[in-house]
Amino acid sequence: MSAWSDDTGVVVLPGGARVRGRRLGAPASPADWAVVLGSGPLPPWPARRVRWPDFWVPLDRADAVAALHEALARARAGQRVEVACRGGVGRTGTALAALAVLDGLPADDAVPWIRARHHPRAVETPWQRHWLRSLGR
Repeated sequence: MSAWSDDTGVVVLPGGARVRGRRLGAPASPADWAVVLGSGPLPPWPARRVRWPDFWVPLDRADAVAALHEALARARAGQRVEVACRGGVGRTGTALAALAVLDGLPADDAVPWIRARHHPRAVETPWQRHWLRSLGR
């Protein structure tokens, strides 16, 4: 359990935990654990893959929510946790926004919140926005 060697892609969640979002394959300092969204190369550190097609939502909602709860618990415990997908914007931004919702942010605030902190195009599709709102119910 140590701090990130740099803050590139790191988002501070509402409760103060820090999680990194990034594009798979991009150079990155090591993480302690990762959630990999969809297909693509696994990082050289422990990771959990979530089946999540590009521009869509997770194929297995329960698995995705469980992975995000685990990511949040690990980040709260001080581990360096990252979420990543092939492009690092849509699915990654949606997952980061979901972590914020699970951490107490109202679901209706999630899209502007993550766009201000991660990427202006994070949460790319209406389906991803609907999925985020469903987390708040």
